[in-house]
Amino acid sequence: MTVPNERTRAVAQTREFLLALLDPKKTPRVRSEIRKQAYWCLRHYPGYHDLVVSARHLPDTWGLPDA
Repeated sequence: MTVPNERTRAVAQTREFLLALLDPKKTPRVRSEIRKQAYWCLRHYPGYHDLVVSARHLPDTWGLPDA
């Protein structure tokens, strides 16, 4: 069973992964099509503030993100 902090951590780590895909210095051998897809996924992906607001309003679903 996933607990709120694990769910929040998974979303935050996924955001970091997608951001790394956009950075050629961090991921030098990634094709441009993959970088474009990561960019489009991130356009409306929840950020830190979104996770904080969600955790405050839905504490049984989301935990507070690490700073």
